[in-house]
Amino acid sequence: MIPDFDKVHNKFKLNNGTYSHEDLKEVAYSFIKEGEPFERELGMFLSDWLDSKDYIKTQTSGTTGKPKTIKIKKQAMVYSAIATGNYFDLKPGDTALHCLPTQFIAGKMMLVRAFILGLEIDIIEPTTLLHFNTEKQYDFCAMIPMQLQSNLKKLNNIKKIIVGGAPLSSKLVSELQTLKTEVYATYGMTETVTHIAVKKINNFTNSHSNPIESSYYETLPNIKISQDKRTCLVIDAPELSENQIITNDMVKLHSKTSFEWLGRFDNVINSGGIKFFPEQIEEKLKAKIQNRFFIASETDEKLGEKLILIIEAENNKLPTTVFEGLDAYEIPKKIYAISKFLETDSGKIQRLQTLASI
Repeated sequence: MIPDFDKVHNKFKLNNGTYSHEDLKEVAYSFIKEGEPFERELGMFLSDWLDSKDYIKTQTSGTTGKPKTIKIKKQAMVYSAIATGNYFDLKPGDTALHCLPTQFIAGKMMLVRAFILGLEIDIIEPTTLLHFNTEKQYDFCAMIPMQLQSNLKKLNNIKKIIVGGAPLSSKLVSELQTLKTEVYATYGMTETVTHIAVKKINNFTNSHSNPIESSYYETLPNIKISQDKRTCLVIDAPELSENQIITNDMVKLHSKTSFEWLGRFDNVINSGGIKFFPEQIEEKLKAKIQNRFFIASETDEKLGEKLILIIEAENNKLPTTVFEGLDAYEIPKKIYAISKFLETDSGKIQRLQTLASI
């Protein structure tokens, strides 16, 4: 039986305290009036969640454009929490660590999962370098890649971590192979109430996944996927959204429940009649370029568009050996350097805005 959004599981705990629906209203008030900035954000969400409305307002991340405020049904968030709980086998009384900003959907959903699934959740400040009890065993946590990278040496007490908000570098993926913790990359957006698909990153011997299929995302329960004429992903998730969600993510479908992400439709570059996915070229270069970078294009009289590389550095000097693994047409024609990329609050690079600033 699916609980209504106004129900709080009797196993739910917040920072070791047991609270009812009414008790949480006082907790929200206390956080708003007396808490640290991150606690005030948490308190405001609690206040919104506990009011009489059947929706909450939240802000999109602004990766590909200006952030906007949208309405999400609270019951859709309940369905999302249950789908995540079923996929990761989360049970009442399991422990969770909350280290994400609550003003965005990923942080909100960590709390909703705790309410609905009956998790014992500890809340800490959502900084890059996390401060938490490394002696306590946690069953579940959500992070952004920057947090994962910065706290690698103290994650072995967390059983499962989902990571999203930005791509994982090949260096980080390599380092995760020695980690006891199971790490999953997620695919989703605010409109899909966080992730609708995941892919395992490490510990393949302990899972049904394997390294060959590690580039495939597997959908959560009750999610249907297809493609439009552009080969972009189309998501049917009636429990999460009343409308079909048409994305700008170009994918290759491998089954009714799995897909491989190729790149953004709005990032595709047509140079001399050849289409290039910047993300695929970036994947080939990740192991060779230490600084953050991305592939883009600029107008060219002969080619229409020509490939360029933007690097976060003080100069644009890169050894030619960096490009040895690329096809001839994939080699950038120019390299531009900028001291600091523009990014979203979750650490995603804002490509268009960064490009415009050069």
